[in-house]
Amino acid sequence: MPKTLRPTERTPALVRPDALRTSLGVEPLTCTIGAELTGVSLADAARDDGLFAEIKSLLLQYKVLFLRDQDITRADHVAFAERLGPLEDHPVVGSDPEHPGLVRIYKDLDSAPEHYENALHTDGTWRENPSMGAVLRCVVSPPVGGDTIWVNMVEAQRRLPEHVRTQIRDLRARHSIEATFGAVLPDEQRRALAARFPDAEHPVVRTHPETGEEILFVNAFTTHFVNYHTPANVRFGQDYAPGAGHLLNYLISQAAVPEYQVRWRWQKNSVAIWDNRSTQHYAVQDYWPAVRRMERAGIVGDRPF
Repeated sequence: MPKTLRPTERTPALVRPDALRTSLGVEPLTCTIGAELTGVSLADAARDDGLFAEIKSLLLQYKVLFLRDQDITRADHVAFAERLGPLEDHPVVGSDPEHPGLVRIYKDLDSAPEHYENALHTDGTWRENPSMGAVLRCVVSPPVGGDTIWVNMVEAQRRLPEHVRTQIRDLRARHSIEATFGAVLPDEQRRALAARFPDAEHPVVRTHPETGEEILFVNAFTTHFVNYHTPANVRFGQDYAPGAGHLLNYLISQAAVPEYQVRWRWQKNSVAIWDNRSTQHYAVQDYWPAVRRMERAGIVGDRPF
């Protein structure tokens, strides 16, 4: 049964006057990441300061939160997400016309084949300010398949061998939309996309601005290190090429470790809320010819440090 938080388990600063009358349940889904919330509507949380604060605190703790049976309007979806911060649009994927920033990720029988979601990634690291997080709601679910996996990249960083942690502490890396979304575009459009969103440079190990946790911050959008070719790392040319590439691939591969993951099976009106700064995710594309329609409100983030 889901665990219902007792008053003594709540963070004192977050207790609301009506705390004893709430039924917010919290059920951890793995030992390292993810929890399912019960007894709460995001439509209510969008309008209740105390309830929102509790959910935000749980998000920082579990990194991704899941809810079922959220039969809410798009306006409620947006209102809750905007409590986390301003919404951001996507330069390639379209938004709902009446709700800018509510990105429609619709996979129908006539959808063009693409392979961006089914790679372990952190949203928008090709931006100078990658997404802070997102609120994703399932509108149409396949009868089976179409799960999403999230990964705790704080745990991935913490459990790296100490000599690797030392080696990568001051490294920085480049992230690119041109090399991913732009790769299938005609050359002129690809270059225009790159001009609009030049490759971003981020630390390989970033610090969470709210928790202070260290995060391994490389993913499918990462192309190369920018400050690896130094006497400390390179004796001969092959130490850099392919040596730097081998190290980057090793770091990216850490997101595939099952001990850092949680897998969520979607149903209609299920919702996931995740901290994009400390996680990666992978949308499993195993459901064709079924239909999967999702709506995502992404939140503007800050510049990694």
